[in-house]
Amino acid sequence: MKANIGLIGLAVMGQNLVLNMNDHGFKVAVFNRTTSTVDEFLDGPAKGTQVVGTHSLEALVDSLESPRIVMLMVKAGEVVDQYIDKLIPLLDAGDIIVDGGNSLFTDTDRRTEYLKGKNLLYIGTGVSGGEEGARHGPSIMPGGNKAAWPAVKPIFQAISAKVNDEPCCEWVGDNGAGHYVKMVHNGIEYGDMQLICEAYQLLSQGLGLSADEMHTIFADWNQGTLSSYLIEITANILAYKDEDGQPLVDKILDTAGQKGTGKWTGINALDLGIPLTLIGESVFARCLSAQKSERETAAGLLPKHSHTFSGDKQAMIDAIRDALYASKIISYAQGFRLMREAAKEYKLSLNYGEIALMWRGGCIIRSQFLNDIKLAYKENPELENLLLADFFVNAMKQADEGWRKTVILGIESGIPTPALSSALAYYDGYRTARLPANLLQAQRDYFGAHTYERIDKPRGEFFHTDWTGHGGKTASTTYTV
Repeated sequence: MKANIGLIGLAVMGQNLVLNMNDHGFKVAVFNRTTSTVDEFLDGPAKGTQVVGTHSLEALVDSLESPRIVMLMVKAGEVVDQYIDKLIPLLDAGDIIVDGGNSLFTDTDRRTEYLKGKNLLYIGTGVSGGEEGARHGPSIMPGGNKAAWPAVKPIFQAISAKVNDEPCCEWVGDNGAGHYVKMVHNGIEYGDMQLICEAYQLLSQGLGLSADEMHTIFADWNQGTLSSYLIEITANILAYKDEDGQPLVDKILDTAGQKGTGKWTGINALDLGIPLTLIGESVFARCLSAQKSERETAAGLLPKHSHTFSGDKQAMIDAIRDALYASKIISYAQGFRLMREAAKEYKLSLNYGEIALMWRGGCIIRSQFLNDIKLAYKENPELENLLLADFFVNAMKQADEGWRKTVILGIESGIPTPALSSALAYYDGYRTARLPANLLQAQRDYFGAHTYERIDKPRGEFFHTDWTGHGGKTASTTYTV
């Protein structure tokens, strides 16, 4: 009996996806560039399974039933293209290549078209959930050539996470749609993590709470509106003790890494003219954390603001909870707004309610209020921004006061809150009918003759003023974001 699917790349994610597929009755053939890894896998985690090990791409392809499905779990970029070019001569028309890595969506666009010209089908799919998700049920976001979906669907939906018996996997859209949605997912993940870290610093340095006290707080928060995977693991991390009985988190160096998906989200938002301020600040916060030695030098030279909190601690803890919740809503609102713009720009047919459903289980950003996002889009599929939905209008009203108190605590204590405060600034800007951009546009017209529109004239009619009395009447071209 031939294998149902082949998988290339036996790192942690690849191995766990293989074991997950095996658990659900699918026969999987595997290959790894370092062939000894295949043997170690079969003698270790895959021992006693029906997983088939191969030592060449030819053997992998020969072991597969038709249409052949080959899934790549390798490093994004050139390595994916190299494997695609090696596989093309070995495959027949109608066979399928799946890229399950964190590829840039434009690369998936290109590869889908390239393989279509070779009579091969291509799927670029986002897989979220980390090691645990891959093993027991990730969120899977497939896109590409839809002709490949019927063959892959039974496998992907079987191994994905389930919420109320619904698989956290559905076809996202053509070409790079799957990887685009995964990119935005990762951007929101950056935002969620940074918000939690800012809340942690406000609790620890602003209010002087211990790791054990904060563990209790996060565990309590996980029972309410903030219930989510990241809040849950934060509570667990704060409770974890090192060998000497002290909190391990306090001994971890404060420099954060990143793999680029958050940066891609921010760059794409700039390309599309969508304010993705919270996620952008989250990426920059990681960049600043990496400047460890420079920060240590600055800490010795630049005076630090000193402030001791003397108010009602429980009330302040509740305020931080409200700020975290409101800012989290902003993160999702900005992310979904970006996807809406991308759908128009790249001609994608995205179902935002279905995307929220796919993110409810298995993925890193899974949280309780994704159900509320699903309901918002069910009620109004054309919703421009989540902040306009009744549920979120009410949620923001309730959190407003505590959110502002939290940002003020950060300012008074000298604790940076780039994500919490930028989220608040976006919220205030979004609900402001008249921003100071009138002055900005006047400045642009003054020095560059960029023109402006008037409130007493129809939109689309542009004017230029000779502000100095000795300028010309010729206007520059107008660029509108």
